[in-house]
Amino acid sequence: MRRALGRETLLRRHRGSALLWLAVTALVTGTICLWSSFSVGLLSTYRVQDVVANELWRTVDSNGWRASSAPRICWPPPPAESESNGYLRVWCNGGLTQQRSAICNAVVVARIMNATLVLPELDTNSFWHDESGFVDIYDVPHFINTLKYDVRIVMSIPKITAQGKTKKLKAYKILPPRDAPVTWYRTTALERLRKYGAIYLTPFSHRLAEKIDDPEFQRLRCRVNYHALRFKPSIMKTSSDIANKLHSEGHFMSIHLRFELDVLAYAGCFDIFTPEEQEILLRHRNKYFPLLLRYWGKYFPGNTPDYRERRLIGKCPLTPEEVGLILRATGFDNSTWIYLAPGKLFGGKHFMKPFKAMFPRLKNHSMIRSGKLEENIRGLAGSAVDYMVCLLSDIFIYDGPSNFADNLMGHRLYYGFRTTITPNKKALARIFMDREEGHTSAFEERVRQVMLTHFGAPHKRIHPESFYTNPWPECFCQTKARNHADRCPHNSVNDVLESWFHNKEDVEVEATNQTDSTS
Repeated sequence: MRRALGRETLLRRHRGSALLWLAVTALVTGTICLWSSFSVGLLSTYRVQDVVANELWRTVDSNGWRASSAPRICWPPPPAESESNGYLRVWCNGGLTQQRSAICNAVVVARIMNATLVLPELDTNSFWHDESGFVDIYDVPHFINTLKYDVRIVMSIPKITAQGKTKKLKAYKILPPRDAPVTWYRTTALERLRKYGAIYLTPFSHRLAEKIDDPEFQRLRCRVNYHALRFKPSIMKTSSDIANKLHSEGHFMSIHLRFELDVLAYAGCFDIFTPEEQEILLRHRNKYFPLLLRYWGKYFPGNTPDYRERRLIGKCPLTPEEVGLILRATGFDNSTWIYLAPGKLFGGKHFMKPFKAMFPRLKNHSMIRSGKLEENIRGLAGSAVDYMVCLLSDIFIYDGPSNFADNLMGHRLYYGFRTTITPNKKALARIFMDREEGHTSAFEERVRQVMLTHFGAPHKRIHPESFYTNPWPECFCQTKARNHADRCPHNSVNDVLESWFHNKEDVEVEATNQTDSTS
């Protein structure tokens, strides 16, 4: 009896141990699977202290993801001229990348409304003070040809004949709501389009909501931004020559400093400047940001923002010297080649002097021109060259959000998961302020502890990231995907669209033949 009970007890213990090991194994396996599925979804950042600087020059492992903005469903071709609901004109305001976003949105809106898109108009005169237009910056034939399966594009609104008279169709002007939803274009805008035959949306910056539930519209944005919007051959040649010359020396990084008049006046960071420079900043702020002046007046005595408070909350742009100290703490030395991106730095050469002392191999597009490089690179064209060189650089570092940096970060993600470094100004502020007060002990170690490096790997889009900053996962696919929606199409974007387009034509021809034979 006792032996039987002993055997039963022993058996229960073995069963219990087996169940325990089974549970542990399941838990571990589940955790590994869960981590594997979420590892791409998490923001792919690492402490700089855990990374060797030389490793930052390479692109990150994409975990099998690659760029693909080809449709995942049957995508019918745009309507013929007789089937179009009318003509859509847009006026794209702002800088280069703000205009790019507006052009992407214009193509999507034309698709939504079944409209014919007139070549977008660019506001170059008010900001850049030149007369450049779309045809002076972008490769128009490439733009139209790349999107021929998405929207119908014409150079201008055609003339119409009515009552024996020929005249140009006049577009009805509309100011769209900011971040207007798709429903607004399917109702209000479409109603006006059908009524007048042509509408003119102006201004058109940020006039379509970034968040769209239909992933095919998001992929269309990517096809425009990363495939159709190619700069003119002369701009591409100049950009390529500059990047090749820098790459001939080895790796190079590009930097977009935000130490500019507009940004400093907006942020209210004055104390480090001379009285004369502060007066310039104050006048600029009064002229261009009167609403901010009224807001600041509630919180800052004398209507002047407190520099220390603004700095501690991460609102003040990093000085060139601070950027240099960050790079040096990260592990880059004075042999590093650096390309300085757009923007006229405020405060004179004395702010750049400490940076140049740390990194003497500093260049911009005007310094590298030689031989057959374009001589008239200025205004919007100059910004386009800077954009392309930054896209081609091995590492891109930028100081805080801007249209230029945000769009470029998404572009670098799309083309090869390239390294992007984003300093945390809020976390760095206290460290720099302690250094200025003479507390320099372990300065570089403290910088490395708070610096996070975005390697450009696919990661979940989180606020305040925009779709243009991070188009993952809509515009990517996975080579060995478990989820069917993430699988890569077999062909390129144009191959997929062309096959569907011709299939539709074949079906229409076959249907016509059947109708004829029946008749």
